[in-house]
Amino acid sequence: MNWILLIIAGLFEVAFAACLGKAKEATGIESTYWYVGFLVCMTISMLLLIKVTQHLPIGTAYAVWTGIGAVGTVLVGIFIFKEPATFWRLLFMTTLIISIIGLKVVSH
Repeated sequence: MNWILLIIAGLFEVAFAACLGKAKEATGIESTYWYVGFLVCMTISMLLLIKVTQHLPIGTAYAVWTGIGAVGTVLVGIFIFKEPATFWRLLFMTTLIISIIGLKVVSH
C-alpha cells in the first residue's frame, strides 16, 4: 500500500509542476486558479510523502518520488507544453525510469 501511496504522491508532484506551467501561461483570475491548484497538489504530495516515509526508507522513497515527478514533468512538458522530445531527453528519462525500478526492487 505504501508504494501505491508513493506513486500517487509522485503523480501529485507532476500535477503541481503542470499547474505552475499553466499559471505561467494564464492571466488574471485564471492564473490564480492555477496557483491554488499548485498549492493543493503540493500539499497532498507532501503529506503522502510524509506518510510513506514512516514505513519506507527515506532515501528510497524520496528518490522514487522525485523520479516520478521528473519523468512525469518531462512527459507533461512534451505532450502539454510542446517541449522538444529529443533523443537525449528520452534516453536520460529512460535511464531514470530504470533506476527508479531498480530502487524499488532492492528496497525492503
